[in-house]
Amino acid sequence: MSIDYCFDRQHIWHPYTSMSHTLPVYGVKAAEGVRLTLEDGRELIDGTSSWWACVHGYSHPAILSAMEEQLKHLSHVMFGGITHESAIELCRQLITITPEPLTKVFLADSGSIAVEVALKMALQYWQGQNKTEKNRIMTVKQGYHGDTFAAMSVCDPEGGMHTMFGDNVARQLFAPAPSTPFGETAKADDIAGLEAMLAEHGKQTAALILEPIMQGAGGMWFYSADYLKAARALCDKYDVLLILDEIATGFGRTGKLFACEHADIAPDIMCVGKALTGGYISLAATLCSDKVAAGIDSSPAGVFMHGPTFMANPLACSAARASLALLASGKWQAQVKAIETQLKQELAPAAVLPGVKAVRVLGAVGVLEMHKQVNTAALQAEFVARGVWIRPFGKLIYIMPPYGISAEELSCLSRAMLEVAALTSEQNQDDNAFVSHG
Repeated sequence: MSIDYCFDRQHIWHPYTSMSHTLPVYGVKAAEGVRLTLEDGRELIDGTSSWWACVHGYSHPAILSAMEEQLKHLSHVMFGGITHESAIELCRQLITITPEPLTKVFLADSGSIAVEVALKMALQYWQGQNKTEKNRIMTVKQGYHGDTFAAMSVCDPEGGMHTMFGDNVARQLFAPAPSTPFGETAKADDIAGLEAMLAEHGKQTAALILEPIMQGAGGMWFYSADYLKAARALCDKYDVLLILDEIATGFGRTGKLFACEHADIAPDIMCVGKALTGGYISLAATLCSDKVAAGIDSSPAGVFMHGPTFMANPLACSAARASLALLASGKWQAQVKAIETQLKQELAPAAVLPGVKAVRVLGAVGVLEMHKQVNTAALQAEFVARGVWIRPFGKLIYIMPPYGISAEELSCLSRAMLEVAALTSEQNQDDNAFVSHG
């Protein structure tokens, strides 16, 4: 049966789209390894890992086998008053591989919900300490933490995707974004800006939430590990919890299993998602320390106030266990290092293109930041014509491919990035369709 594109256009919303001005979509009928097969038979090399999640590629036999076996026994059961092996063993694995203070696990539905859970944990912790005045969250500008309401409140309040909601989201505290690039000693002004905010608002602040090392959807900016180390020390100094959102950075993407390892620090609360299941089914988790859990237990509610219907879904837990087992083999380390080395070499020529503002590579992430906002639909068509799937946004042309991509396949992605960036640079001068006008 062929895909009914007409029905899709008339009735189905895709992420960040309009029902009156629909963008083109490409029908996918199969996926294997790092390739998507379109309905018309064309194959595309996937440069996005389906929004950074499918780190092992598609149709991996180990993950499929684990899910098939789980389906035979228990596909779903409520988690209230019930437990099961798949959840227990997944949580055991997570506690083993995450930073040492994290000993308690809440299994959530998605990354945004994991952030909501983290913020609730922080607020309930201070209720348990009889410090209810600590009821605001601090973060930095240019960040992104999800699309639900509490998560939106800690996204960039000026240039972010959720600015139109204004007074409908909680008013949080925003420090300046870190400006020192990754690999450099943090500028004194960076750390001073954060300390000034904590000195002024620390008595009101329940937690500081950060994307460690890489600010993802807010701009693909890689910042100094020194800043993250200083943030940990400042949170301790001003008695503020530290939440690290590792949803995009976790499970090897930046070259460390978790990005906080670049700074050799540990959070009080950590969010993970996306690659947790290898991208095969939605699941996320929020982990916290014994200290935080004890504070929540001492709060007026006496229990943690959250409980999704599909919490700890056995099928999702089985996929996550298989994905973590693949990571435990250690192959990802050499794979991510090879991707980083190749991207640094192959994307370097983009630096001289007039339309390119900056070239950035860290781990298995390659970014071309353009001077002007790009037209996603127009560029998407150019990439598909070149046999690759790369989804630009804002001013960014970037890739975050599956770890098992071959050198030849990766070269196809980087070559397409250079060609389209060059084309965009030329067309920018004429102000035509490759630049977004709205």
